[in-house]
Amino acid sequence: MTARDSATGIPRLRRKALAAIFLLALAARLAATAAVGFSTLRFGDASRYLYAASELAQHGTYPDRTEPYFFRPPAYPIFLVVATLGRTERIPAAKVANGVLGALAAVLLALLSARIFRHRGVALVTGAAAALHPSLVLLSTDVQSEPLFLLFLLLAGLSLLAASDRPSASLALAAGALLGLAALTRSSALALTPLLAAPLFDRRHSRRAAVTLAGAALLGFVLSLAPWTLRNAARYHELLPVSDAGGVSLYAGNSGWTRSFYEVRSREEYVQWLDAFDRELRARLARIEAGGPLPPGRRSAAFARLAIDEILADPAKSAGLFARKAWHWFRPYPTPWYWPPGVVWGIAALYVLLYVLAGRGLLRSPRPGVARFCAAVLVVSMLVHVALQVVWRYRIPYWDPILILYGVFGGWRR
Repeated sequence: MTARDSATGIPRLRRKALAAIFLLALAARLAATAAVGFSTLRFGDASRYLYAASELAQHGTYPDRTEPYFFRPPAYPIFLVVATLGRTERIPAAKVANGVLGALAAVLLALLSARIFRHRGVALVTGAAAALHPSLVLLSTDVQSEPLFLLFLLLAGLSLLAASDRPSASLALAAGALLGLAALTRSSALALTPLLAAPLFDRRHSRRAAVTLAGAALLGFVLSLAPWTLRNAARYHELLPVSDAGGVSLYAGNSGWTRSFYEVRSREEYVQWLDAFDRELRARLARIEAGGPLPPGRRSAAFARLAIDEILADPAKSAGLFARKAWHWFRPYPTPWYWPPGVVWGIAALYVLLYVLAGRGLLRSPRPGVARFCAAVLVVSMLVHVALQVVWRYRIPYWDPILILYGVFGGWRR
């Protein structure tokens, strides 16, 4: 018989089983990292994160700009300082640390599955599937923020679910704080803030208990963001909850440059497009700051106005671009001109299967409230990125954990 928590009915996953999932996931990530090189930086933004981390380690201050046009959220650069012990040239240490983060995410998915579906076998297979899932493995092979972001997202979700199951205001507070840390890693997580009010819709609790849980979660979120937001207010005299990248993202995702990106058909053309786009952004920035450097909020607002002007100049063309971005987010295959055909077809087959099984799992879930919450995460994350900027990599930490959770359950023979 499967050991279960007598109060909740959640199966207890043995430490050996969780350790096996962790080690399997870590081995897969380290093997993939070895294949691409422990000291090799292939991710384009890696140097920006390392620069921010280096400034923190050497001078104790976060740079006003990690790119010429904005500064990135601070959590991942801070993590890099810790992971490399302040020696940011230690690229292998940073990559191994990302591998550990990715392996922990596989364990968390097993724990989430156990709590949602109350089935030990489903939970263990979910953990194993997450350990070997190609997209999650790939994210851990370079210096990029997604593994840390995913860990915070999963911890926030698990804490909020546990808070509602018990109920526990302290766990709800932790859930909000963890979502705040996720937002300090990738600011798109700010869009998920309203979902912290999910306990209000849990009919198991009195109205007072539900309000307490939701309030604690929102308080934790505010407290988590507050030190960085106050730092920005003191430094720039502006309200910047996380960073000033929103305006540039809005422009990058809604200008003619995005339409021209969809015409790229090779890696060589992509490099040319990227160079031309960078020159355009620098030229725009020079015109925006012709009278002198602007504080980050005003700089971001100027780029946002440029984007809105382009959207309003031709609404029909903009609507077509939104539709194209939505397909780019939803499509089951990666960029065909970037990846070999075998990879494209293999990943497409995997995601089509996951879409079908996850859809079945969501419809048959024993906890429809949790399924609706996950569906809301899918919808909100897609909408916010379609409105701003779509990169297939951005989808992975939002969608793939849900696809794995419900895909394994949907494919389980009962």
